[in-house]
Amino acid sequence: THTWTHARTCTCVYSGSVVCLLNHGLGDRLLVSATHNTLLSQDPVSEEVSESTGVKWNVVRETKDGRRDVSITVEHTKPVKQVVWHYRGDYFATVMADAQGASVVIHQLSKRQSQCPFRNSKGVVQKVSFHPSKPFFFIATQTSVRVYNLAKQELTKKLLTGAKWISSIAVHPQGDNVLVGSYDKKLCWFDMDLSSKPYKVLRHHKQAVRQVCFHSCYPLFASCSDDGSVIVCHGKVFNDLMQNPQIVPVKVLKGHATVDGLSVLDCVFHPSQPWLFSAGTDHTIRLYT
Repeated sequence: THTWTHARTCTCVYSGSVVCLLNHGLGDRLLVSATHNTLLSQDPVSEEVSESTGVKWNVVRETKDGRRDVSITVEHTKPVKQVVWHYRGDYFATVMADAQGASVVIHQLSKRQSQCPFRNSKGVVQKVSFHPSKPFFFIATQTSVRVYNLAKQELTKKLLTGAKWISSIAVHPQGDNVLVGSYDKKLCWFDMDLSSKPYKVLRHHKQAVRQVCFHSCYPLFASCSDDGSVIVCHGKVFNDLMQNPQIVPVKVLKGHATVDGLSVLDCVFHPSQPWLFSAGTDHTIRLYT
């Protein structure tokens, strides 16, 4: 599985307990050069396993066609099930499976350091997400979402979903609204300025909701499910705090087959175009425009 950051030309590829940071070299030349210099930084990297996190950073340098290429591997103690980037591209967080209180690790790329700031958090962590502009960090457990202020190192809010088992979380680009999907077919929209309970609960899917996502530019959000569908909705957020978000279903997209009771596992919008990608258990990735 892989994920990327828009602030750098850097891609995270993770398999098992290892996360590999690569410069894909696509896009703006200045970003490509800055990312290469960051990965090639001569800052000392400890080859020993950190006692506090159990994480080990390694630098792999290669020379191909006269060009120095570099990649960084970050070894964890347990299999990694999610990687998310901070919007500035220097921090990224990983979630490990079956790691109890130390399942969430936050890494800093420039200093090549890792820390576990949520050792005392309760519940099994399902998903995490950074706030798009503020130092807030979202941790979704099986039934609730905790919002932490990383600068103050304190819990600021707890979102009560009413779901039996959370599967996914997405934060609106403006940061005040949160979308939570669950395995019990629910899609919860939270307006954090309004309440800690869902502003609206959508039950459009007939099977488990696997992923939810917002578009970064357009007022759109999407959800995918084991019922073989991807549902796109119009979700407009207003600057007027007295006006509630406007949520309207737009389109039901189908095409993925169901294999052993599973179907569409992931969906994500293009960062600038009105395009939607989906991936399923039928070994296909589909593009909807």
